[in-house]
Amino acid sequence: MARSKSSGRWLQEHFQDPFVQRAAKEGYRSRASYKLLEIQEKDRIMHRGMRILDLGAAPGGWTQVAAAHLGPQGRIVAVDRLPMDPVAGATVICGDVYDPEVIAQCEEALGSGVDLVLSDMAPNMSGIASVDQARAMALCELALDLATDWLLPGGALLMKVFMGAGAEDLRRQVKNSFRKIVVRKPEASRARSAEQYWLALDFRPGPLLKGRLDSSSGGD
Repeated sequence: MARSKSSGRWLQEHFQDPFVQRAAKEGYRSRASYKLLEIQEKDRIMHRGMRILDLGAAPGGWTQVAAAHLGPQGRIVAVDRLPMDPVAGATVICGDVYDPEVIAQCEEALGSGVDLVLSDMAPNMSGIASVDQARAMALCELALDLATDWLLPGGALLMKVFMGAGAEDLRRQVKNSFRKIVVRKPEASRARSAEQYWLALDFRPGPLLKGRLDSSSGGD
């Protein structure tokens, strides 16, 4: 099948990208690793001993970076519908995060909650702007839902957001559960891309989650 001119240009740009070349030299699975590395340098969101849930993790660039910051006492679970090669220090789960079996595997690996949820999820692009934006917002809402389910009080969520329709409503939703939102546009993000990274800090559990936490604390 003949390759289109646009796909040929994309491939040429991709392989000439300095972050793609750097990732190949330094052993990272994707250029996205440098986005998380820059955010970590600025905001220090990862620490030794943390528990992290990494959503949409394949091919594993963020998982590699996160696992390296956790030390032997930390735990990270990487989830994606796509298969992903193992990452040292991480539990890799292939499946849908709404699948009860996948949730059970996450609970077994992580325990009752996490300190940080990462989401670099992006939709498969159709080329129809309104459709792609709606899909991107749906993934952000999924990440937010899972964060509010999994995060411990004071935890954080880092997710990719494509600016456009629905972004302001999403911001209001995030502010309902987190004390602060920091917006980052890492150097490895292409300038023409509408993507931003929202770092939501200091998770405040809602009444239902707080009730579960209170009822499960204490005892002998």
